[in-house]
Amino acid sequence: MNTRTPLSILLFAIALLTGTPLAAALPAKLGETPVPSLAPLVKEVSPAVVNIATRGTVEAPRNPLMDDPFFRRFFGVPEQHQRREVRSAGSGVIVDAKNGYIITNHHVIENADEIEVTLIDDRNLEAEIVGSDPGTDIAVLKLKNPERLKAMRLGDSDKVEVGDFVVAIGNPFGLQHTVTSGIVSAKGRRGINRDGYEDFIQTDASINPGNSGGALVNLRGELIGINSAIFSNSGGNIGIGFAIPVNIAKAIMAQLIEFGEVKRGLLGVSITDVNAETAKALGLDEDTKGALVQEVVPDSAAEKAGIEVGDIIVSVDDKPIGSANDLRTSIGLHRSGDEVRVGLMRDGKRRNVKATLTELGSLGQAAAEDIHPGLAGADLADYPDEVPGLGRGAVSVETVAPGSPAELRGLKQGDLIVSVNRVRVRSVEEMREIAEGRKLLLLGIRRSGRNLLLQVR
Repeated sequence: MNTRTPLSILLFAIALLTGTPLAAALPAKLGETPVPSLAPLVKEVSPAVVNIATRGTVEAPRNPLMDDPFFRRFFGVPEQHQRREVRSAGSGVIVDAKNGYIITNHHVIENADEIEVTLIDDRNLEAEIVGSDPGTDIAVLKLKNPERLKAMRLGDSDKVEVGDFVVAIGNPFGLQHTVTSGIVSAKGRRGINRDGYEDFIQTDASINPGNSGGALVNLRGELIGINSAIFSNSGGNIGIGFAIPVNIAKAIMAQLIEFGEVKRGLLGVSITDVNAETAKALGLDEDTKGALVQEVVPDSAAEKAGIEVGDIIVSVDDKPIGSANDLRTSIGLHRSGDEVRVGLMRDGKRRNVKATLTELGSLGQAAAEDIHPGLAGADLADYPDEVPGLGRGAVSVETVAPGSPAELRGLKQGDLIVSVNRVRVRSVEEMREIAEGRKLLLLGIRRSGRNLLLQVR
């Protein structure tokens, strides 16, 4: 039996899969048979992808004792500010040609004092930072002379399906405008990096160092994601890459352009994971997942919505919540003033309530990564009561996500932060002001009546 399939049939089948969504015509023929190609798509979208090179300075690591003025005075050590130059490179996507706006990753432009953008026609343009959000790893740049630019159309990442063909374009290892292709491997990936708010698109399109901030594009030539991270033991691609959905990037970009910062929503609860033991104690099935409400902040969105201590939050806007970190991410991706539909379990029965989120910080609360990345995974709140021996006021550690940077650095739920770099703090805002711009924090902790010192880099 002849099992060979004619080349024309194979090429026709591939053309149906890859050629139909493209607005551009198929390229040249091989004899009389059309050869499917992504070239028309790549030519259409590549001018919107740029190379980003940054230069800046960071504080050089040093012995923490050097931060102690008494130590320096005793040993006669002069005041020193050691800084070193750093350079980085990545990618970006032009999304507004008229105003010169570019979306990239926060980690690409972090610590940048100078930013140079290289276009596909080899023009080099200066750019400035409009705003940056470490929580979602999104930053917005503005070109100083936006002329003869081409922007990429923005798609709808909510409509992306697992199995969709995608193209990744960026500048891995400085190789400008490198194009790779693959499919959407999964959606809604979380827990990849506990430092921030995540809802990644996973793809097997090759993503390598330097691709960060580049474009993940569908076959209609629309931007559906901003390439951000990879799983790798070696630093190179192994077919597991992650992109920030463009709908999240759009929402963050709008706030950065309008306010210069992100006004993140706040529900106003302290939460923990639900495990089998907790579920059994509450009379629920042992496989029940969600976020157990341990505290409801007075006058918060949660209290006004009727959420109570002991409730298990199982969904937000009909999307399942499987852990405390899931809830933190879901709420953190909304802006203040948004109304969300919260599904919860109470007394074994499912209930739904609507909550209008307040602004993070409006109730003396904050996500700790907004103060220092080494504290990511913790939620902080003002502690107005008396601290024995120190007077009134401190910063309370409300929650600490398991496995988060905050937990790995020794922070525990219930800790009271009473000082930062030997300066007394009585509120989240005071802690934020002292920590601003510092790479190393020495946290004075009061835990169960004991005094501790935690070093956070």
